[in-house]
Amino acid sequence: MGEFPQLVAKRLILDQIKPADISAIVSYAGNIKIVENTRSMPHPYHEEDAISWMNMANQGFKNKDNYIFAMRLKDTHAFVGGIGLTLDIQNNRAELGYWLAEGYWNRGLTTEAVQAILQFGFEELNLNKIIAVYITTNAASGKVMIKNGMVKEGEFKDHDVKKDHTIADDQYVSLIQYRMLKSEYELFKVER
Repeated sequence: MGEFPQLVAKRLILDQIKPADISAIVSYAGNIKIVENTRSMPHPYHEEDAISWMNMANQGFKNKDNYIFAMRLKDTHAFVGGIGLTLDIQNNRAELGYWLAEGYWNRGLTTEAVQAILQFGFEELNLNKIIAVYITTNAASGKVMIKNGMVKEGEFKDHDVKKDHTIADDQYVSLIQYRMLKSEYELFKVER
Protein backbone atom coordinates (compact mmCIF):
# COMPACT_ATOMS: atom_id res chain seq x y z
CA MET A 1 0.00 0.00 0.00
CA GLY A 2 2.07 2.89 -1.33
CA GLU A 3 -0.53 5.66 -1.35
CA PHE A 4 -2.85 6.52 1.49
CA PRO A 5 -6.07 4.55 0.96
CA GLN A 6 -9.39 6.17 0.17
CA LEU A 7 -12.51 4.42 1.47
CA VAL A 8 -15.95 5.20 0.10
CA ALA A 9 -19.22 4.85 1.99
CA LYS A 10 -22.73 5.79 0.89
CA ARG A 11 -22.42 9.46 1.96
CA LEU A 12 -18.79 9.66 3.06
CA ILE A 13 -15.25 9.51 1.80
CA LEU A 14 -12.55 8.46 4.25
CA ASP A 15 -9.12 9.70 3.25
CA GLN A 16 -5.92 11.34 4.45
CA ILE A 17 -6.04 14.28 6.87
CA LYS A 18 -4.74 17.41 5.12
CA PRO A 19 -3.30 20.72 6.38
CA ALA A 20 -6.43 22.42 4.96
CA ASP A 21 -8.47 20.46 7.55
CA ILE A 22 -6.70 21.99 10.56
CA SER A 23 -9.16 24.85 11.18
CA ALA A 24 -12.19 22.52 10.96
CA ILE A 25 -10.50 20.00 13.26
CA VAL A 26 -9.78 22.69 15.86
CA SER A 27 -13.31 24.06 15.62
CA TYR A 28 -15.06 20.69 15.90
CA ALA A 29 -12.70 19.02 18.39
CA GLY A 30 -12.80 22.12 20.58
CA ASN A 31 -16.47 21.41 21.34
CA ILE A 32 -16.75 20.22 24.94
CA LYS A 33 -19.42 17.67 23.92
CA ILE A 34 -16.85 15.96 21.66
CA VAL A 35 -14.26 15.94 24.44
CA GLU A 36 -16.73 14.49 26.95
CA ASN A 37 -17.45 11.57 24.61
CA THR A 38 -13.85 10.62 23.79
CA ARG A 39 -11.18 8.93 25.87
CA SER A 40 -8.18 11.13 25.23
CA MET A 41 -9.02 14.31 23.34
CA PRO A 42 -7.56 17.35 25.12
CA HIS A 43 -9.55 20.41 26.13
CA PRO A 44 -9.10 23.12 25.20
CA TYR A 45 -8.13 21.86 21.75
CA HIS A 46 -5.55 23.99 19.92
CA GLU A 47 -4.07 24.17 16.44
CA GLU A 48 -0.95 22.40 17.77
CA ASP A 49 -3.16 19.47 18.82
CA ALA A 50 -4.63 19.18 15.31
CA ILE A 51 -1.17 19.36 13.73
CA SER A 52 0.09 16.71 16.15
CA TRP A 53 -2.89 14.46 15.28
CA MET A 54 -2.25 14.91 11.55
CA ASN A 55 1.46 14.13 12.02
CA MET A 56 0.58 11.04 14.08
CA ALA A 57 -1.71 9.90 11.26
CA ASN A 58 1.03 10.39 8.66
CA GLN A 59 3.63 8.58 10.77
CA GLY A 60 1.19 5.76 11.55
CA PHE A 61 0.56 5.23 7.85
CA LYS A 62 4.30 5.28 7.14
CA ASN A 63 4.88 2.69 9.91
CA LYS A 64 1.76 0.70 8.84
CA ASP A 65 0.59 0.56 12.47
CA ASN A 66 -2.01 3.34 12.67
CA TYR A 67 -4.50 4.19 9.94
CA ILE A 68 -6.27 7.47 10.77
CA PHE A 69 -8.74 8.82 8.23
CA ALA A 70 -10.53 12.11 7.79
CA MET A 71 -14.28 11.63 7.48
CA ARG A 72 -15.63 13.81 4.66
CA LEU A 73 -19.06 14.35 3.19
CA LYS A 74 -19.06 12.79 -0.26
CA ASP A 75 -20.90 15.66 -1.96
CA THR A 76 -18.84 18.59 -0.58
CA HIS A 77 -15.63 16.90 0.68
CA ALA A 78 -16.08 18.87 3.92
CA PHE A 79 -14.21 17.47 6.92
CA VAL A 80 -16.68 16.23 9.58
CA GLY A 81 -14.66 13.92 11.85
CA GLY A 82 -12.00 11.26 12.22
CA ILE A 83 -11.84 7.49 12.36
CA GLY A 84 -8.99 5.05 12.58
CA LEU A 85 -7.45 1.71 13.45
CA THR A 86 -4.49 1.40 15.81
CA LEU A 87 -2.83 -1.92 15.03
CA ASP A 88 -1.36 -4.46 17.41
CA ILE A 89 0.68 -6.15 14.69
CA GLN A 90 2.03 -8.94 16.89
CA ASN A 91 -1.49 -10.11 17.73
CA ASN A 92 -3.06 -9.28 14.33
CA ARG A 93 -5.74 -7.06 15.82
CA ALA A 94 -6.61 -3.37 16.00
CA GLU A 95 -8.53 -0.90 18.12
CA LEU A 96 -11.09 1.24 16.33
CA GLY A 97 -11.67 4.84 17.38
CA TYR A 98 -13.79 7.64 15.94
CA TRP A 99 -15.36 11.02 16.54
CA LEU A 100 -17.85 13.10 14.56
CA ALA A 101 -18.59 16.84 14.67
CA GLU A 102 -21.73 17.54 16.70
CA GLY A 103 -23.62 19.11 13.80
CA TYR A 104 -23.56 15.74 12.02
CA TRP A 105 -24.74 13.52 14.89
CA ASN A 106 -27.81 11.27 14.56
CA ARG A 107 -27.61 10.92 10.77
CA GLY A 108 -26.03 7.47 10.56
CA LEU A 109 -22.74 8.83 9.24
CA THR A 110 -20.59 7.20 11.92
CA THR A 111 -22.29 3.86 11.29
CA GLU A 112 -21.34 4.16 7.60
CA ALA A 113 -17.76 5.12 8.45
CA VAL A 114 -17.37 2.20 10.87
CA GLN A 115 -18.71 -0.22 8.24
CA ALA A 116 -16.09 1.05 5.76
CA ILE A 117 -13.25 0.83 8.29
CA LEU A 118 -14.22 -2.69 9.36
CA GLN A 119 -14.18 -3.75 5.72
CA PHE A 120 -10.75 -2.13 5.30
CA GLY A 121 -9.41 -3.80 8.45
CA PHE A 122 -10.58 -7.29 7.58
CA GLU A 123 -10.31 -7.29 3.80
CA GLU A 124 -7.27 -5.06 3.16
CA LEU A 125 -5.23 -5.43 6.36
CA ASN A 126 -6.35 -9.04 6.92
CA LEU A 127 -6.83 -8.50 10.66
CA ASN A 128 -8.23 -11.27 12.83
CA LYS A 129 -9.93 -9.01 15.40
CA ILE A 130 -11.04 -5.39 15.77
CA ILE A 131 -12.12 -3.99 19.12
CA ALA A 132 -13.73 -0.69 20.03
CA VAL A 133 -14.49 0.84 23.41
CA TYR A 134 -16.71 3.68 24.51
CA ILE A 135 -17.18 5.68 27.69
CA THR A 136 -20.34 4.45 29.44
CA THR A 137 -21.90 7.92 29.19
CA ASN A 138 -21.74 7.73 25.38
CA ALA A 139 -24.37 5.09 24.59
CA ALA A 140 -24.75 6.38 21.01
CA SER A 141 -21.27 5.05 20.26
CA GLY A 142 -22.32 1.61 21.47
CA LYS A 143 -25.31 1.71 19.13
CA VAL A 144 -22.95 2.33 16.21
CA MET A 145 -20.97 -0.76 17.17
CA ILE A 146 -24.11 -2.90 17.49
CA LYS A 147 -25.45 -1.72 14.11
CA ASN A 148 -22.19 -2.91 12.57
CA GLY A 149 -22.50 -6.39 14.08
CA MET A 150 -19.93 -5.96 16.82
CA VAL A 151 -20.29 -8.11 19.96
CA LYS A 152 -20.03 -6.85 23.53
CA GLU A 153 -16.99 -8.33 25.29
CA GLY A 154 -16.87 -6.61 28.63
CA GLU A 155 -17.14 -3.65 30.94
CA PHE A 156 -14.22 -1.96 32.63
CA LYS A 157 -15.08 0.04 35.75
CA ASP A 158 -13.00 3.20 36.36
CA HIS A 159 -10.59 1.98 33.69
CA ASP A 160 -9.11 5.18 32.24
CA VAL A 161 -8.07 8.46 33.79
CA LYS A 162 -9.56 11.33 31.84
CA LYS A 163 -7.68 14.58 32.25
CA ASP A 164 -9.85 17.64 32.61
CA HIS A 165 -7.96 20.91 32.87
CA THR A 166 -11.07 22.73 34.11
CA ILE A 167 -11.21 20.79 37.40
CA ALA A 168 -8.55 20.03 40.00
CA ASP A 169 -8.93 16.25 40.15
CA ASP A 170 -8.69 13.75 37.31
CA GLN A 171 -11.79 11.72 36.55
CA TYR A 172 -11.96 7.96 36.15
CA VAL A 173 -14.18 6.76 33.33
CA SER A 174 -15.71 3.34 32.83
CA LEU A 175 -15.59 1.69 29.42
CA ILE A 176 -17.56 -0.89 27.47
CA GLN A 177 -15.69 -2.95 24.89
CA TYR A 178 -17.06 -4.49 21.71
CA ARG A 179 -15.32 -6.77 19.24
CA MET A 180 -15.57 -8.25 15.81
CA LEU A 181 -13.60 -11.26 14.66
CA LYS A 182 -12.89 -11.83 10.99
CA SER A 183 -15.18 -14.89 11.08
CA GLU A 184 -17.97 -12.74 12.60
CA TYR A 185 -17.38 -10.08 9.95
CA GLU A 186 -17.75 -12.66 7.19
CA LEU A 187 -21.07 -13.87 8.66
CA PHE A 188 -22.36 -10.33 9.21
CA LYS A 189 -21.43 -9.36 5.65
CA VAL A 190 -23.53 -12.24 4.28
CA GLU A 191 -26.50 -11.37 6.53
CA ARG A 192 -26.50 -7.66 5.58
